[in-house]
Amino acid sequence: MTSVSIETQLTEWRDHALKLENEVKKVVVGQDKAIRAINIAIFARGHVLLEGGVGVGKTTLLQSIARGLGGAYERIEGTVDLMPNDLIYHTFLGEDGRPKVEEGPLLRAGEQLSVFFFNEINRARPQVHALMLRVMAERHIGAFKKEYRLPHMLVFADRNQVEKNETFEIPSAARDRFMMEIPIEIPEDRALRKALMFDVKFQHAERLTQQVDSGVLAYDQLNAFSDILQSHIRASDVLEDYALDLWESTQKPSAFGIQLDSVDVNRLIHTGASPRGMGMLLKAARVHAWLMNRDSLFPEDIHAVFHEIIAHRLVLNPMFESRRTELSRELTNQILASVSVPSKAKAA
Repeated sequence: MTSVSIETQLTEWRDHALKLENEVKKVVVGQDKAIRAINIAIFARGHVLLEGGVGVGKTTLLQSIARGLGGAYERIEGTVDLMPNDLIYHTFLGEDGRPKVEEGPLLRAGEQLSVFFFNEINRARPQVHALMLRVMAERHIGAFKKEYRLPHMLVFADRNQVEKNETFEIPSAARDRFMMEIPIEIPEDRALRKALMFDVKFQHAERLTQQVDSGVLAYDQLNAFSDILQSHIRASDVLEDYALDLWESTQKPSAFGIQLDSVDVNRLIHTGASPRGMGMLLKAARVHAWLMNRDSLFPEDIHAVFHEIIAHRLVLNPMFESRRTELSRELTNQILASVSVPSKAKAA
């Protein structure tokens, strides 16, 4: 493949990526930052946790993304009685009164599955988490005496962050399997809030998502293109050293002069970001650089995805877990403000 053909692919795919964002923005308002972050995850081929309360539009957002991607969309609800097999098959009585077995949500669409939404994943038991995490990592599963491949599947999951009864928080090692945790927040703009309340089109989610052009991206070609993209975007030695400083600051923030107003930072962190997390940070930063029409990494590419990739990977001491959302945001902001950016931190 020549460099000219690669440049053409990069340009054409960028046009499609930006079109996907614009299509989704037509039906999901006030979530521009989240839409960009999801787009980055799509091209970095990473699974996503969604952070947000009830009724903020997560389902509409994901259905819109799935329509723009093409492929199949599946969803399952986390409940305390959900079993691992419920993801793989379900049984029912047929019209003849005999038991029937059909493929469950993970298997129904086969290789055409592009988006899988696990709603309230922390309501499901750890055995369910274990199966889901294995499928996320391996993208295949054995069932019905055959192997099902899921090469194009991206998993999106959210957690019930209000109720603690009958919930099973996924442990830090499991959170690390998700590339990002993306906040989905109620828009602050008063006009947008008013539209969400009174514009009747927002009350018909299924009809709304049909406005998104279908198949803007070729979901079954994204894996191959992602490899091209990652190989194309370069980083200078100075930029790599800066990224290493950021990593070390998540492990020993006080060594970099990082302080928090409300908490002794030395007592806050149990374990910093993992090597896998830092690898995902650079993958996502390369996608951001590409979307900004650059072929080299700048510090702002790392900054654009730093919180979404690092915050949920920080292992806090147990006494601070109830304040995780607030404290992790404060810490990542302070890291970016405190770790100095070398003047030559630009790619060659």
